[in-house]
Order: sequence, then C-alpha cells, then structure tokens
Amino acid sequence: MKTLTLVLRILLGAGMLFFGLNKFFHWFDPNDGAMPPEEMITFFKGMEASQYLMPLVAIVEIVTGILLLVNKFVPLALVILLPVMLNAMLVHAFMDPAHIVGAGVFLFLNIFLMFQNREAYKGMLKA
Repeated sequence: MKTLTLVLRILLGAGMLFFGLNKFFHWFDPNDGAMPPEEMITFFKGMEASQYLMPLVAIVEIVTGILLLVNKFVPLALVILLPVMLNAMLVHAFMDPAHIVGAGVFLFLNIFLMFQNREAYKGMLKA
C-alpha cells in the first residue's frame, strides 16, 4: 500500500503542477481545439474578470503540486487542494459532463491520499 500511495501522491502532485502551470503558459488545450459549452465559457470569463481568481487557483495548484512531489506538508497540501478539486468536479458535473473524468480522477486521488493520511487530521477533527 505504501508504494501505491507514493505513486498516487506523485501522480496528483505532477498533475497539479502541470495544470497549475498550464493556467499561465497555455501549452495544453483540454478541449483539443473544440469549443467548450457556452456555460463554461461564461463561467471562466467571469472568473477571469475578477483578475485574481484564476491566478490564485493556479498558484494553489502549483504550490500543492510541489509539496506533494517533495513529500512535505502533504496533509496540509491535500486539505488546501480539496476545495479546488471539489469545485472542478462540480463545474464539470453541471456545465461540461463530457470532461468530468479528469476532475473525478483528481478528486478521487485527493480523497484517497487524505484517507491514507487520516492520522494527521485527528487533532483537527476533535470536537
């Protein structure tokens, strides 16, 4: 199980680093040149209009990706990353179901790794 956890942590970290950097450098088009649904275009235009939200999401993805890759503060990185992954899953569920698989995989990896690190959360979850 330790090897599986290591591999999944590295996959999640590499994915977050890649997609976080992609928000700045735009080297990968997840739609393969096709137009995303109109709802997605409107949603992302609104987030970009805020001028801070997309860079913030990118920075969160980059920082948590690096932390996961270097195996430092992993439980903290996973907690910080969870709302980003949950939002990605919900955005795709409601606006772009055709591309939900990637978001679902990353959310699953996040939750699986949180479960593997559950001892680190005991103090946080005390009543």
